[in-house]
Amino acid sequence: MRQFFKNNGGLLLIVAVLLTALVALGSYIFRVNPMSGVLEVLATPIRAISSAVTEWARGQYDRTFQYETLAAENEQLRRQLAEMEQAARNGQDAVRENERLRDLLGLAEERPEFTYQDAEVTRRDTSNWESDLMIDRGTADGVAANSCVIDQYGNLVGVVTEAGLNWASVTTVLDSSCELGGRIARTDEDAIIQGDFTLMLEGLLKLSFLSEDAQLVAGDQVTTSGLGGVYPEDVLVGVVRELRTDVDGISRYAVVEPAADIPNIRYVYVITDYSGGE
Repeated sequence: MRQFFKNNGGLLLIVAVLLTALVALGSYIFRVNPMSGVLEVLATPIRAISSAVTEWARGQYDRTFQYETLAAENEQLRRQLAEMEQAARNGQDAVRENERLRDLLGLAEERPEFTYQDAEVTRRDTSNWESDLMIDRGTADGVAANSCVIDQYGNLVGVVTEAGLNWASVTTVLDSSCELGGRIARTDEDAIIQGDFTLMLEGLLKLSFLSEDAQLVAGDQVTTSGLGGVYPEDVLVGVVRELRTDVDGISRYAVVEPAADIPNIRYVYVITDYSGGE
């Protein structure tokens, strides 16, 4: 190759000069820049690459901007949903509160001899042998030991066993230590309402000391008797589910289902005074 250029170098130089002259003459006659075509050929792929990069960058920016916008809108929607859910809960609480107050009003009209103090259950202590509630009212509110505690429908929940300034402990009718006078509404027969170790596991209690000729049937209502003047009378305790024979094989007792929903109760009313009390 080197020998070829050495032998023909002069000829190649003459050809190059002639071609340059022809190009220059053609450019002068036709007013065309021959380099513009070359530059256009070189610039075309560069412009294509530049355009692609620009479009990619624009797409990335749009996606980033749209993501941030969507994230902000999503956060706003979440806040609005949370506010709506809270408003719905507040509305449901208000409805329940109105219902509770209406029930209490009806109860007050039905039993005007009672003085009531509303309370909220703050704690539950439940085991195989005890069933107690803690409420947020105490001696400052007129609550005292031996005060009966009822639900919003007037059903017996239990009895206050201890009271502090702003709290009280309530032993429910399911507790094994609970014992108070009861009466069968249909027959007007007196008996004793008692908690029972075995029955409390089933959410039931016992009606004991029935007479030999007691004629109880399932569905009979059991109320407080009021004997002794400690507790008010005619407060619904529950309904008879069935009759059973005691372990001695002689005496009978009734299994009673409480009328109050003791495991789930949230609000109660303490009877702080009644006309028949001592």
